[in-house]
Amino acid sequence: MSDYDYVIVGAGSAGCVLANRLSADGAEVLLVEAGGSDRSPKVKIPAAFAQLFRTNVDWDYSYGPEPGCDGRELFVPRGKMLGGSSSMNAMLYVRGHRDDYDGWRDDHGCEGWGWDDVLPYFIRSEHHETGPSATHGFGGPLNVAPPRSPRKLTDLIVGATRARGFDFQVDYNGGDPDGVSLVETTQRNGRRWSSVDAFLKPIKGRPNLEVASGVSALGLELDGDRVSGVRLAGKAPFATARARREVILAAGAIGSPQLLMLSGIGDRDKLAAVGIDAAVELPGVGSNLQDHPFCVGIWESAIGKSLADAEKPQAAAEWLLRRTGPLASTVAEAFLFTRSDGGDGPPDLQFHLAPAFFSDHGFEEFDGHAYTVGPVLVEPKARGEITLTSSDPAAKPRMIGNHLNDDGDIAAMVAGMKLAREIAATEPLASATAREIYPGPGVGSSDEEIAADVRRRTEMLYHPVGTCAMGAGADAVVDAELRVRGVDGLRVADASVMPVITRGNTNAPTYMIAEKAADMILGKDPLPAASAHAAAPA
Repeated sequence: MSDYDYVIVGAGSAGCVLANRLSADGAEVLLVEAGGSDRSPKVKIPAAFAQLFRTNVDWDYSYGPEPGCDGRELFVPRGKMLGGSSSMNAMLYVRGHRDDYDGWRDDHGCEGWGWDDVLPYFIRSEHHETGPSATHGFGGPLNVAPPRSPRKLTDLIVGATRARGFDFQVDYNGGDPDGVSLVETTQRNGRRWSSVDAFLKPIKGRPNLEVASGVSALGLELDGDRVSGVRLAGKAPFATARARREVILAAGAIGSPQLLMLSGIGDRDKLAAVGIDAAVELPGVGSNLQDHPFCVGIWESAIGKSLADAEKPQAAAEWLLRRTGPLASTVAEAFLFTRSDGGDGPPDLQFHLAPAFFSDHGFEEFDGHAYTVGPVLVEPKARGEITLTSSDPAAKPRMIGNHLNDDGDIAAMVAGMKLAREIAATEPLASATAREIYPGPGVGSSDEEIAADVRRRTEMLYHPVGTCAMGAGADAVVDAELRVRGVDGLRVADASVMPVITRGNTNAPTYMIAEKAADMILGKDPLPAASAHAAAPA
C-alpha cells in the first residue's frame, strides 16, 4: 500500500521507537530507511564499532574546514543502516544533567521538557539490569548494563582519578553527573543492543507496520501548507508514500534539516543559492548546529592489560563462547564529569577513560598496550550550521561547526588536557605508565603550547544536534509539541530538536525525545512528572 497513517523517515534511534509506539496503537505506519541491514558481525561485537567507520554503512560526513581547528575537516560518522547510529556508536548510555532539560524549558520556551517531565520517558524505555529504582526502569525494551569485562587498566585510571580528589559516583544518570563512574552501556549479554534490537525485532510481523530499508526520501509532498507525503527512491514499490495523519522526520541532526531544505522549507536566500524556491520561510532550519569536541591524551602502558588483547584469537573465542572479554568492551569504560574551572555547578567536561590506544577515530594503529584519558567539552559555546551544496538529494550538505572558535571553549579544553596529564602522573596509574604518546614530549606545559596542540588534534565525538531546534523564539524550527512551524502534518523527532546540547553522549536523550514524541503524536496525556516511581514493564 502507499497510504499510511504515519510515514517515519529514518530507522535510527528515534525512528525505531516511533515505529514501535505508533504501530502499537493500531495505526498504519511506514518506516523508511536509506540504509540496509544491520547484520554485520562488526555491528554486534561492541569493541568493533570503529571498524564500521567509512564503510558502506556510514554516511561519512565531515565538518569544515574549521578555522578553530587549524583549518582541518573533522570526521562525522553516521549510521546508514537499520538502527542508524545506534548500530555503530560506542553504546554509552548518558542522559546528561538535569539543568540541560530545565534550561530547555526555562530559557527556550519548551514547556513540558524539564528534567522532571522527561525522566519518566527515560524510565519507560529502560530495562536497567541492576533493577528498578526512582530513576531507572525495569522491563522496558532498551537494555542498559554495566561494563561486561572492564580491564585492569580501567581500575587504575579510576583509582588515580579518585586520588586526585574526585568522588566515585555509582549512578551518573540520576540527573547530577559529578565525579568518576564506570560507564553504563546499551548492551545485552555482551553484545550491542541497538534500537533495532530494542524496538523493531520484538514487533517483527506486526501487520500494520511496514519497514522499507534501502529506500531514500527525496523530498516532502506539500499540498498548500500541509505535508501530505514523502517522495521516495530506491527499493520502494511506489514513488510517493502518503500520510493520512502525519509525516515524522527522524533522520537525525543532518538528515532532517537536509530533507526540509530540499523540500523548500528553510531560509529563503540559502535555498535560492542552490536553485530551490522557498515554500515555507523558516530561517532556523539547519542553524544552531552543536557537537562535542574531544582531544585525547594517550600513554603507553608498562603493564599491558589493555584492549590490545582484543586482537588475540583467544579474545574472539571468549566473546563467541561467553560474550565476555575485551571484545565486549565499549572502549571507553569509565567517565569523569567535572568543571574545567574547578568550581561548582554542572560539568563542562566529560572525560572518556579508555584502556586502549584510541586516536584518529581508531584509524591510527599502535603496536602495544596503551590507555587514553580524553576530555570532552560538553558545554560548548560554538554554534554552526548545515547548508545545502546542491538541490540533488544525494549531495552531502556543507557543515560548519565553528568548533573551538570561542576563547572559553579552548580554555576549557586546555584545562582538560592539563588534568589528563595530572591523572596519568598519579598513583596507582603512574607506576603502570610508560611514555606519553599524546600530547607527547614536544608539547610543553604552557597554555599556549597545549592550546596549539588541542587545535591540531581535536576531533568531534559524533554528537551533532540542534539543527531543527525546538522553542518559542524566532529561530525555532519546531514548537514544544515538535510540530514544524508554518506547516501542518509534519513533525521532527530526533536529536535535531535539542535547543542546547546535553552534557554527555546524546543517544539516550534521543530515545527519550522519541518516546515523548510518540505520546504527543497520539494525543496522549504526558506521563506524570517524576515521582520516585520505577517504570512498569513496557
